[in-house]
Amino acid sequence: MNTRPKLLFVVTEDWYFVSHRLSLAVAAQAAGFDVVVATREGEHADAIRSTGIRLTPFNLSRRGGDPLREVTALWRLYRREKPDLVHHVALKTVMFGMLAACLARVPAQVNAVAGLGWLFTSSSRTVRLVRPVLRWMLARLLNRPHCLTIVQNPENWSLLERSGVSAARLRLIRGAGVDLQAFHPVPSPPEPVCIVLVSRMLWDKGVGEFVEAARCLTDAGVNARFILVGDPDPANPASVPESSLRDWNGNNGVEWWGRREDIPTVLQAAHIACLPSSYGEGLPKSLLEAAACGLPIVTTDAPGCREVVRDGVNGLRVPVRDTAALAAALEKLIGDAVLRDHMGKQSRLLAKTEFGLESVITQTLAVYREACA
Repeated sequence: MNTRPKLLFVVTEDWYFVSHRLSLAVAAQAAGFDVVVATREGEHADAIRSTGIRLTPFNLSRRGGDPLREVTALWRLYRREKPDLVHHVALKTVMFGMLAACLARVPAQVNAVAGLGWLFTSSSRTVRLVRPVLRWMLARLLNRPHCLTIVQNPENWSLLERSGVSAARLRLIRGAGVDLQAFHPVPSPPEPVCIVLVSRMLWDKGVGEFVEAARCLTDAGVNARFILVGDPDPANPASVPESSLRDWNGNNGVEWWGRREDIPTVLQAAHIACLPSSYGEGLPKSLLEAAACGLPIVTTDAPGCREVVRDGVNGLRVPVRDTAALAAALEKLIGDAVLRDHMGKQSRLLAKTEFGLESVITQTLAVYREACA
């Protein structure tokens, strides 16, 4: 008989699990948990199974869908798997999963809130009308015994506290962690200066502002390459159309490389990382990886982003959706190799001292043990 406690991850996409949680799951397995992941089965399923972790195919829409049907499907999943601990990843999964976990009497729950997204930031009339009820419900669910919620930045902690979540139920762990061995600095590549934006191709991630800044700088005679790395996300209403990406590619110094699996190589070929996000980030993994590779970073003064970039120390922060400020910050770094080198060294130091993967895994396993106690 298997006496190991069963840990069930619930996450919408297999690629996200591989990118953000697979190392944690492998460590949990080594720590004595029987690990299962419920997610949409896509092209990354084999990467999960190759670690010995069991994948059970489960489709949960990231937006829309039928709430009653999806909560019922989660309840059936929990009744079938009988986990000792379930780890919900992302806000919708947390809300629906917690409802189902209560109904199925799952003994313990850990919730990873990597940004509070649409519930706290959407300006749509429907969301504004139901927001007070949803926030009240979220607080009731997250305050339950043997339930702990991991947030990635102080702003999200404060938002949940103001919504009624007890501070005793919250734990701050800064991001998903970065593998400092895989992501490391190399000697600066030859110029022209290459600025890279690694992200899903979403308007909320500042893709439009990045392209417009590239146009402004190219028109002003600045010689640089502006690289977009990532694919559109058709399931997200903020997705940039592929037709726009193809139109931008090759114009005004902009290149669209699509999705890449060799992100360390991509970052090591760049001089500057950029993410002008207006999204409710938790702690952007792409910025952690850029910092670990010793790159100076240009980002927005937004929650999550400001956790990775100390303005004037390891990069520059600009106001959200301010294309002129973004272009000015990029131009400053493009023209100053000494400043880039200094800020890049500070980025690497910050990644080593605050965002290492091993530290994040250790902290998360401690939360698992606490929730199960």
